Amino acid sequence: MKTMNADVIVAAAGLSGLAASLSAVQQGLKVITFEKSKVTGGAANMGISPLAVGSKQQRMAGYNFTPEEFFLKHMHYVHWKADARLVMEYYRKTASTIEWLEDIGVEFIFDRCTKYTPVRMKQYAYTEQTRHAVAPAPGEQIGPRVASRMTKKMTEEIVNLGGEIIFEHAVNHVIMKDGKVAGVQVTGPDGEEFEAYAPVVILACGGFGDNPKMIKDKIGFDWGKDLYSFRIPGNVGDGLRMAWEVGGGKEPSIMELMYQIPDNLNHFALEGAFRQPILWVNKLGMRFLPEDVIGNTGTTGNAIAYQPFKTCFAIMDADTLKYYKKRGVDFPGVQGENVFNDFDEAAAAAKEEGYGYYFEADSIEELAEKTGIDLEGLQETIEEYNHCCDDHRDYLFDKYPDFLRPVRKPPFYCLQQFPGAYGTLGGVRVNYKMEVLDDNYKKIPGLYSVGTDAMNFCGDTYPFIFPGTTMAFCLNSGRIAGERAAEYLAQ
Repeated sequence: MKTMNADVIVAAAGLSGLAASLSAVQQGLKVITFEKSKVTGGAANMGISPLAVGSKQQRMAGYNFTPEEFFLKHMHYVHWKADARLVMEYYRKTASTIEWLEDIGVEFIFDRCTKYTPVRMKQYAYTEQTRHAVAPAPGEQIGPRVASRMTKKMTEEIVNLGGEIIFEHAVNHVIMKDGKVAGVQVTGPDGEEFEAYAPVVILACGGFGDNPKMIKDKIGFDWGKDLYSFRIPGNVGDGLRMAWEVGGGKEPSIMELMYQIPDNLNHFALEGAFRQPILWVNKLGMRFLPEDVIGNTGTTGNAIAYQPFKTCFAIMDADTLKYYKKRGVDFPGVQGENVFNDFDEAAAAAKEEGYGYYFEADSIEELAEKTGIDLEGLQETIEEYNHCCDDHRDYLFDKYPDFLRPVRKPPFYCLQQFPGAYGTLGGVRVNYKMEVLDDNYKKIPGLYSVGTDAMNFCGDTYPFIFPGTTMAFCLNSGRIAGERAAEYLAQ
């Protein structure tokens, strides 16, 4: 059986794995990174902007942010259910990490865009200005997937500095000897198993968003029934499993919750059209939130998950559709500002496909029958809601009056919504050095966990008030682990 040897072995080459590999190889260490797929970058290749606090881009724009300020905002947001030392270490690292990446040729644009949300949901209406978008290619716009330019640069730099990235090889187990990390067991593309030895192993496996059983067991959602999240192939919980196998402590896992429709990427414009402050009801036909708060996708995901059967329905009538086609969206989201230009085409495609979550009806009775919404509850709600629209005042939830549009004129249009998620967060117990800790909070020598596997600092709800948090944690936790690994090996 063949063997390999290194100073540091990194399991997976997503964003956190790339950051760990780059950081370690810059310390002069021999680094081998095993990636089970054929490419690096993982979920980050779909991303846009990491967070940073106190960067030169912010200073030039007149923002005098400090890590200490954001540390307190973060800790208050999560009700202090996080490792304060880790949170502070993270924020103090973020600005220099932008410079660290610029040094290898990554370019950033400080994106100060705040979506308009005139609501009680102040924490989203005044989202903190933390996004540092990866600069797009010449002639292109900032948008999803621009971060792939960053992961490409990182990959190139790792290889240029002598790091080795081995594709289509999966790390399956951590090898321990005398209570310390000694290497990993690996499976190649042909099924061949072998061992690779190193005194440091960094697990960067990206959570378990592609593992419905684990999602059910750890978080309680039943994928395909009450959850329709993104599933990055291969993110099945390997990093958590391997850490736990050798005694790593367990922390609660959550999902980076939002809301979406099934197969949303094939119905993107349709989804964007219904992410508007129109009438939203649960399956009992009842309103459950002021619909102008839906811009915060994290808290809206929470609200939907709390409803009976963990679902809801967004409804508009013919006059409201006509209004949006003429005027455009109230809330521009990732789907863009021109979704109503494509509405008729998107709706026709959904009907032709037999898409089971989009509905049209010529009466409220027909709509209730098609959707399964309780008819009596829906009729009562629409009567109350239309009265609010006529009075230009929401007596139930005080929704902003300009968004009150009645549901009267058929046909009626409806889209069913579910909790969604970008992935899972947390599960492996770590300290501020990203060292894995056991059940007694003792470190496992030579073992580190980074990225979403170790992202235990969000409390029960992902902080959408700090845009770019996940990408930033992946970058900074990986960078920290690489640096700390060098210190550990120098002892």
